[in-house]
Amino acid sequence: MQTQPALGPVPTGERLDSMDVLRGIALLGVFAMNIEWFNRPMQQMGAGIAPGATGLDHAVAWIVHVFVAGKFWTLFSLLFGMGFVLMSGRIAASGLSVERVYLRRIGALLAFGLLHIVLLWPGDILHTYAMAGALLMVMRSLAPKWQLLTGGLLYLGMAAMYLLNALVLYVVPAEVMGDMVGAFSAAAGRAAQVYPDGGFGAVLAQRVRDYAQIGLMGQMFMVLMVLGVFLVGSWLMSGGWLQAPRTHRGFWWRLLAIALPTGLLFTAAAVGVGTRFEGGVFDPAAMLAQSLMLFGALPMALAYVALIVLAWTSSVGARVLDLFAPAGRMALTHYLGQSLICSLVFYGYGLGLWGEWGRAMQTGFVLGVFALQVAISHVWLSHHRYGPMEWTWRWLTYGRRPGWRRMPALA
Repeated sequence: MQTQPALGPVPTGERLDSMDVLRGIALLGVFAMNIEWFNRPMQQMGAGIAPGATGLDHAVAWIVHVFVAGKFWTLFSLLFGMGFVLMSGRIAASGLSVERVYLRRIGALLAFGLLHIVLLWPGDILHTYAMAGALLMVMRSLAPKWQLLTGGLLYLGMAAMYLLNALVLYVVPAEVMGDMVGAFSAAAGRAAQVYPDGGFGAVLAQRVRDYAQIGLMGQMFMVLMVLGVFLVGSWLMSGGWLQAPRTHRGFWWRLLAIALPTGLLFTAAAVGVGTRFEGGVFDPAAMLAQSLMLFGALPMALAYVALIVLAWTSSVGARVLDLFAPAGRMALTHYLGQSLICSLVFYGYGLGLWGEWGRAMQTGFVLGVFALQVAISHVWLSHHRYGPMEWTWRWLTYGRRPGWRRMPALA
């Protein structure tokens, strides 16, 4: 009688190294964007470059705003959809219930996200991934072409909603607009006082207030938008193009030829509308620019994937990009670790440096911390199979504790 294979985490030798590389690079981009919101009220999200940025700070802020903002959480979301295909296929091959195992996985992710919001940072995306992941589970039987079509329509539909909101803002009565701006300005002022000076309890309460006002309000848009990107990622993995990238270089060049001009066109249109909005998030021009940026973000993320994969198919490119792979294998640990470090550096219960660094200093800090994370990843994974949070997540997912340390090779 044939023995059923044990279900568990993917062994290192069966991983797609290119996905780990992509995940590591996405981790850097997400950190470069997130650090701003450890130094600036979240009520200003969507208002563009910070008003006081000049000189080098403005130049760095402009580069991040144009080429990073919105593109790297989208890249991360594509990878989540790709990983879903691999994981669900492996679970199904084991003979166990895909739904039961996967729901445990996203249930744990939801818990991680909610704890992240309360204890570290209200801008968490893990809980959004968990909610969108549950919907992805329901839609997993869609054929790949329908995944692409449905995912694209969902994403574009949500971007179009931002465009509609911009049009609505043009006709909102001045007194109503004044009330909204006043409420957000007051909340932003309170955040600017609490985060740099407050103790842990005060900062925790402020995080919850910020999430209730900013994060919770946007979840309907974000969950559906993220689901759309998940479906596009699922289509991308189902085609087999990432499993054998050298064989499918033609596909990646075609994807790049379509996605890059499209993404640049919408991004340029957004920059043409403006990159700094004195009226804040309720400025109709700010909402219009944000909508155009969203229209460009998904094709830009796909172009980034194509560029990285094409570079990885060369021997020199693979040697350089493989440096990022260990960090990609510990992405959850490092994502939460980045928030922990920033909370201790910028909040009042730590060093209290909130708002004191310009965008150039912030970005230099990101590069330094990420370089350290890459180095730690190489050392850690030479002795351990998984990062600490990856190990915990797998334990919760599979219901049994995975092996922790690597076994020494036998002589």
